[in-house]
Amino acid sequence: MTQGSDGSPARRTVLGAAVLGTAALGVGATATPSGAAERHGGHGGYKDLPYPTVIAHRGASGYRPEHTLGSYQLALDMGAHVIEQDLVPTKDGHLVCRHENDITGTTDVANHPEFAARKTTKSVDGVSLTGWFTEDFTLAELKTLRAKERIPAVRQENTLYDGRWAVPAFEEVLRWAETEGRRRGRPVWLHVETKHPTYFRGIGLGLEERLAKLLRRYGRDRRNSPVFLQSFEPSSMQRMAKLVDSPRVVLFDAANTRPWDFVTAGDPRTVADLVKPEGLKWIASFAQGIGPWVDLIIPRDANGKLTKTTTLVRDAHAKGLILHPYTMRNENSFLPADFRRGTDPNAYGDAFGAFKVYFETGIDGIFTDNADTGLLAAADFRG
Repeated sequence: MTQGSDGSPARRTVLGAAVLGTAALGVGATATPSGAAERHGGHGGYKDLPYPTVIAHRGASGYRPEHTLGSYQLALDMGAHVIEQDLVPTKDGHLVCRHENDITGTTDVANHPEFAARKTTKSVDGVSLTGWFTEDFTLAELKTLRAKERIPAVRQENTLYDGRWAVPAFEEVLRWAETEGRRRGRPVWLHVETKHPTYFRGIGLGLEERLAKLLRRYGRDRRNSPVFLQSFEPSSMQRMAKLVDSPRVVLFDAANTRPWDFVTAGDPRTVADLVKPEGLKWIASFAQGIGPWVDLIIPRDANGKLTKTTTLVRDAHAKGLILHPYTMRNENSFLPADFRRGTDPNAYGDAFGAFKVYFETGIDGIFTDNADTGLLAAADFRG
């Protein structure tokens, strides 16, 4: 294994310290760090979450194959404040947790000869993809597959867990969150993304109504429910606003991109337009927060080094929006060049230094593949 990858001595030290630290400090437990409620004004919901909020990106995906119950459980055990799920539908209308509907790289579907004929080429949000897709499988068929590590060349030690877990249905995750919440005496917060909603609505598998039905069934449809809803397509959050009162977040890709629902509707606005005060004002009319790519907060130069902080945090807060940018990871290959250490792209860099810089911008929380690192960095930041 590459020195500095997920199971290296550095990683074990960070993980052990985070688990001990969360027990000692109450991070992710019942206590809310002083100043959090004051900062947000008190709400009985998301505004009472610890500040900065540490969101487990696809679970503990730095240490386990993403979007598995094993990944979610480890993130919760680490003390993550919120745990993320991405939702795509099955052929028979169930919602399952996968980052993409293309499951070629995240399951062992290629090893199942009974599904060989399902391999196909599709255009998803204008991108041509060849592989196997959730919408061509029933839930029962998907359950015969096993999850595996998406980026094995980077996270070599995660491959130890290939085949250990199935693809979870979102309803399974909701039941898991209920059980863990009762056991811990506090709610388990979720951050739930609708993936490619325009594409799925176009093939008769609209996500929002299905998601709303499950949220109502499990009591997560209210203003103070322990859940965030999120999408890169603003119209998906507009639709959810009409179905449930759960807090909503609009995600932003790079400044020169356009949300796919804008492309299909002929809306010429780009992300660069949406991060301006007028765009943020529009988003605040149906959402409570934004989830920008971190480079929209602090851009990087041609060499990958951080440059001057933008006004996005200030401008979003002025419109009453919280900010949950994405994504912090420990590996050199993902960090700004300022915080890379050594020449191995898969080794850990100075993630704590990078967290500190992002927290200093005033963001309310951050998505991270390494919740243990994020929790320690947040505790350092709070002092």
